[in-house]
Amino acid sequence: MTLKRMGGNVLSDLKALSPDLVRHLARSIHLTPVFAQVLSTTLLLPIKKHTITNMSSPTVVLVTGANSGIGYEIVKSFYEAPKSYHVIMTSRSLENGTKAMEKIKSEVPSSSNTLQVVQMDLTSDESINAAFATVQSTNQRIDALINNAGATFDIQYSAGEVSLRDCFNQAYDVNVTGTTIATHTFLPLLLRSADPRLLFLAGLSQITEAAKSYFPTPTQPAGWPKPPVGFETIGYRCSKTALNMLMLDWNHKLRADGVRVWAVGPGMLATNLGGKPELVAALNLPHPRKGGRLMRAVVEGERDGDAGQVISYDGRMPL
Repeated sequence: MTLKRMGGNVLSDLKALSPDLVRHLARSIHLTPVFAQVLSTTLLLPIKKHTITNMSSPTVVLVTGANSGIGYEIVKSFYEAPKSYHVIMTSRSLENGTKAMEKIKSEVPSSSNTLQVVQMDLTSDESINAAFATVQSTNQRIDALINNAGATFDIQYSAGEVSLRDCFNQAYDVNVTGTTIATHTFLPLLLRSADPRLLFLAGLSQITEAAKSYFPTPTQPAGWPKPPVGFETIGYRCSKTALNMLMLDWNHKLRADGVRVWAVGPGMLATNLGGKPELVAALNLPHPRKGGRLMRAVVEGERDGDAGQVISYDGRMPL
């Protein structure tokens, strides 16, 4: 469609549109040079000033799966930061999320930053949509979306508690499907930021490294069936490898929007992932606060040169 004439009533009607709709209009229609100039100077610039980050306001960060483990430490790292942050914590259980929020506040009583808890279950579209409605009603934008929430069912499979099919399907439902649906749902708020950042939590996902050393699963003897593996990871590992592809896809789709995207690999840390803390404790893993600090460093711009990559503490990681 080409607009060749613009009367005052058309301009008035355009001003009444929502900012997101005006942006869509500007990108979708073929404009004559005169109309493009008028649209830019009278509509898009005021809209940008209205919807893009007010630099004096706190940076708004949304962390999924924030009531425990690495998610908890990510939130705590932002809460104790000298910079100004408003952190939105999502949790499957509102009660557990609220308890985590109060614990963080008690651990960092001097903080002037703010926290908000929102219930969200990544396996439920209804829950994701409700969470978005809640966040949208209280926040004009999100500056960083950290897709931390994840699940593994490999240990339960090894213990005979779930089937092999459920082990894989449930891991993909949370780590891949639910994560991309949440990202898709919250993007309208993320795109209102002047410096939008999208982070995915990588883990045991590097095919190149797995081909060299298959940590933490030990070498298996010949014959079938194989003996039980004390710390199985295959369902989780496959889902996280898929998550790397998801990161690359979002990086491709959002490049023109100026969104910086990463998959961040904090390594294996001492969390309750899998629900078997005694197995995790036996591995003598680092404290999850290490991963929380890495995530904050990425949001604060320390790894901008590695956008579009899988990264860890000291550089890029192979896919």
